[in-house]
Amino acid sequence: MRPDFELFFRTYSDLYNRALGDDPDYDAIAARFSSCFVAAGAEGVRCGENDGEFCAALERSYAFYRKIGTKRMSALRCETVEIDAAHFMVKAFYRAEYEKSGAPVTIDFDVTYLLETTQGEPKIFAFIAGDEMDAYRRAGLIG
Repeated sequence: MRPDFELFFRTYSDLYNRALGDDPDYDAIAARFSSCFVAAGAEGVRCGENDGEFCAALERSYAFYRKIGTKRMSALRCETVEIDAAHFMVKAFYRAEYEKSGAPVTIDFDVTYLLETTQGEPKIFAFIAGDEMDAYRRAGLIG
């Protein structure tokens, strides 16, 4: 049975928003990922392990997001391609809301994920993201 990827990424964005607040659950975010995964973006391709260091990296990332004024992220929709019965490519479209000097800033972006469902629940084993830092610079969130 095909997973509900819309729900998967809506609850993922709920966890993101929770991590922006006072009650982060980095273990729940990490549980969305396979034991190892590939991250590709403007800075190149990296391999990650889903271990204690990953949770520490998540904590640092969310501290940065709070620092630049991130208020909320919403999963808008998904486009899914079934690769085989256990593997899917999902392009998730998001809207992130920020506050800079009291003024609201909105950035729409997408991330392409590769997910496996071999254990029943979807797990991210790779993702490809755009140039996040460039988007922040263009929006005036960072120098």
